[in-house]
Amino acid sequence: MPAFVGLGAPYWNAECRGAAFGLTRGTGPAEMARAALESVGFQTRDLLEAMRADMGQTGESTLRVDGGMTASNWTMQFLADITGARVERPTVLETTALGAAWLAGQRAGVYPGMEDFEKSWALDRSFAPEMSAGTRHSRYSAWKRAVAATLSV
Repeated sequence: MPAFVGLGAPYWNAECRGAAFGLTRGTGPAEMARAALESVGFQTRDLLEAMRADMGQTGESTLRVDGGMTASNWTMQFLADITGARVERPTVLETTALGAAWLAGQRAGVYPGMEDFEKSWALDRSFAPEMSAGTRHSRYSAWKRAVAATLSV
């Protein structure tokens, strides 16, 4: 539970602190790194669930991702698996930075309009959920128990 400075949305608890559950003598750096990457997927699912509840939707979703972590095929597959949503990774991984540059250039009058900018997005790879619904439910339930335990401290 990577709550080093509290938990943000959808929990909003600044007093919550990080914790590690399920440690054994066999736990080493690789297991801790995997747990950190998995926590991103679980936290993304938390947010996706909150957004779906706010919108009153339960249908299928597609997540478009960007940033350095998206270069990890393993992480993107886990994200697709735990959320049950298709994950689309663009050819330009730093699309947030590209968007900020576009906004500045657009304001200066040197970049095209939004429609032309939107057309520049290109798919590098798509990840479809492969985890069974039962495993997805079991893994997410364990995450929710860990969140509850951390929040109650």
